[in-house]
Amino acid sequence: MAEKIYPPSKPTGNLPFPATKPHLYNHSRPVYRPHPHRTRRTFFCCSCCLCITFTVTLLIVIAAAAGGAAYVVYRPHRPTFSVSSLHVSQFNLTSSNKLSTKFNFTVTVRNPNDKIALFYDPVSVSFISKGVDVVDGALPAFTMGKSSATVLRAVVAASGRSVDEKSGLKSDVRDKKGLGLKIQMDTKVKAKIGSFWTRKVPIRVTCDGVRAAAPAGKTAATARTSGAKCKVDLRMKIWKWTV
Repeated sequence: MAEKIYPPSKPTGNLPFPATKPHLYNHSRPVYRPHPHRTRRTFFCCSCCLCITFTVTLLIVIAAAAGGAAYVVYRPHRPTFSVSSLHVSQFNLTSSNKLSTKFNFTVTVRNPNDKIALFYDPVSVSFISKGVDVVDGALPAFTMGKSSATVLRAVVAASGRSVDEKSGLKSDVRDKKGLGLKIQMDTKVKAKIGSFWTRKVPIRVTCDGVRAAAPAGKTAATARTSGAKCKVDLRMKIWKWTV
């Protein structure tokens, strides 16, 4: 018996001619149309970024202009430090490498600003020779008016400090040679500019070129300070580093 062959069923609906890709592969799949709200969202984000960038730039320009105007008006300068005198009344090294010292020193501080007053916290002082911290001391807090100078005096002493065998300081003391000293002072200072007060800023003063000698007997030895030069550096802390 012969098998019957039926014709294919007619497709429903009207198909375009020639057929498009959606009809060739899957005529029931809807045609993709992009959503217009994404374009609006992107435009909004770009506008916000531009506004923020413009605002930050404007604030930076205003701050720079204000700082420049303040600098022109007040002409701020760093204070200056100088070692006026240093007398060594004791400088002994025992057989067990224990050092005993006593210094009497005078420091002159000048404020060169004629429109700015300066206010200092107590000052920590260290005398260092060949990497050895010989003696530490302190100066009291003080205030400096506009275009003024202040003279600070202090006596610092220490005993029983250990000196390394490898240090050249040991031979200098025993041979009564001239002793090179570095004086390091650390403090914080704030300024009054007109009616405006600044925050406290740490500063470090380093004075090199001081030459002292061990005293002979009970007579104090006078150090040579004419060649001493002091440098004032701001100690700004940025994250974990101090510069």
